[in-house]
Parts: sequence; structure tokens; C-alpha cells
Amino acid sequence: MSALMTIEDLSVRFHGERTVHAVNGLDLSLKPGEVVTILGESGSGKSVTLKALLKLLPPKRTDMSGKITVDGIDVMALSGRRLSDYRGKTVSMIFQEPMLALDPVYTIGDQIAEAVRRHDRVSRTAAMDVALDMLTRVRIPSPERRLRNYPHEMSGGMRQRAMIALALACRPKLLLADEPTTALDATVQIQVLLLLRELQKEFGMGIVFVTHDIGVAVEISDRIAVMYAGNIVEEGTVSEIIKDPRHPYTKGLLAANLHGAERGTALASIPGSPPPLDTRPTSCAFAPRCEFAQETCLEALPPVYRPGPGRRVACVLEQGRSELIEPARATEAA
Repeated sequence: MSALMTIEDLSVRFHGERTVHAVNGLDLSLKPGEVVTILGESGSGKSVTLKALLKLLPPKRTDMSGKITVDGIDVMALSGRRLSDYRGKTVSMIFQEPMLALDPVYTIGDQIAEAVRRHDRVSRTAAMDVALDMLTRVRIPSPERRLRNYPHEMSGGMRQRAMIALALACRPKLLLADEPTTALDATVQIQVLLLLRELQKEFGMGIVFVTHDIGVAVEISDRIAVMYAGNIVEEGTVSEIIKDPRHPYTKGLLAANLHGAERGTALASIPGSPPPLDTRPTSCAFAPRCEFAQETCLEALPPVYRPGPGRRVACVLEQGRSELIEPARATEAA
């Protein structure tokens, strides 16, 4: 099966008072109908990667390089009307905070209908019918009344469902979800995750889901890509990542949770802090925090190994255990 989305060697730099290297040579792919979660700490480049897929980053302050292909479309070459046609119809996004993403001066119904009319060229009445159908699908109570509600008149959970309805109204082939459950309580969180999975199967979409919560990643994903300092350090199926983590960072993330912790004992944590992003990494970015770091880890970018089909791990510890697919390489800071 050919890939729905392919990202090759994506790099993103922001220019301001200082240069920020947010994404550094990232590779990622997604098959139709698949859910891939990008997992990592805040500041690892997860949200920047999603915004790069929609070209939502400020063009005057951003340098992007690499290749992004979605449904056969060269995203990096899009501009003007073609870019507007691509957003919402081919790829859509659920933003982290719907209260900021939704327009406060328009009703929920009007905002969904506007997107439908823009892409599907239908009448306002037909577009409002689609809006009502989408609110019904995302199980918002009294959807006819909610069509006339403004965002501030709805609870956080209802706003998130309305955001999902808006994102799916034009039946996109790829859905981007930027930590859509972070601000929700546990009960609503699981409801939203189950709803997303149900709608994903109904519409046959691919989903790229971003989170720092391992529990959420396990619930929603087919595959997990662990991201650190702007690059993928490990990738595999949910079962492979949970049962057989290979990269020290992945192991640290899995250990840093409350499951199995005893009262009165210190919780596990990853020592140190993420690296500064004012220079592009020239060696293993995790090495300063890694208890297994070797001298070679500080001299070049880590080699990439394939422990099995569809898996990859960027760590010298895989030497002798897995097939080498990309040798360690020296690079100069940009």
C-alpha cells in the first residue's frame, strides 16, 4: 500500500533574536487509514511538524527544507489558491485549544458551514445541513440548538467536539491532531479518543496525533514515533514500543509515570533538560542526559538501526543487535 503522507529530511528553522532549530532532518510516513502518534516532551518539535504539514508557520521568520508529500501533492510547492484548497479538504487539523482556534464572533454552525461552502461549493442551507450532521456524529447533545451557540457558550468538552466536527466537515484524507485532549478531564478525554477512533474508521482517514501522554498514545495509535530535539529517535508499533523499547529516551518516558508507583517513593524521571535549540545538533542530542552515553555519542549523529520490519532506532546501543540502515555521520552546526 502506497503512503498517504511522506516526510523526508524535513528541517524547520525560526529566525528572530536568535535562530531556533525546531525540526532537524525528520523522516516519517503514514499509510491510508493508519494512526501514527508523535510522542515526546514539550519543545521536541511535535506541533511544529504538524504546522509544517499545513504550511501554517510564519513565512517571513521560517526556513523550511526537505520534502512533504500528501496524497500525491507536493506540499512545499503549494501557495495561494492551491494551498487554500489543500487546507481543510486534503488535510485538516484539530488544534490544542479550541477556544483559541474557533472564532468567538461566529456561531459554531456558521463556522462549520463556511468551511463546507468554501470547499464543496454548496448552498448555505446545504452547508448548515452538513454542520448539523457533523455535530450529530460527534455526539453533541441537542445539535440543532448548538448550531446557534457561540464557542464561549459551550463547555471545554463540547468545544473540542465542535472542533472535531469542523475539522472533519469536508472529509479530509489526513487529520492532524495537536494534543486535542490535554485540557480535558480524564472521563471526557477517553470519550474524545474513542470518538476519534470511530470517526477515523468510518471516514477512512489517516491521522497524525501529537501528545506527550503515553496513555493517550497507547489508546489511539497504530504506530508511535518518539521525537526528541526535532527528530525521531525510535519508531514502531504500539506493542513494540511498550513491550520492547530500545532507545534510552523511550525507556525514560515509559518509566516516568504513576503506574505501579508506591506511595512515599520518588517517581522516576529523566535527568537534565532538553537541549537548547539555537544550534542544529551535531551529535546525539540525548547523550548529555543518557546514562549509557559513550564517547562516540558526542562525536557524530547517532546511527540508525532497524530492529525489525517497520522499526527504527537511532542509538549506538543497537550495534550488533539490529540491522544498520544509516551509519553515524559528522555534521556541522548550521
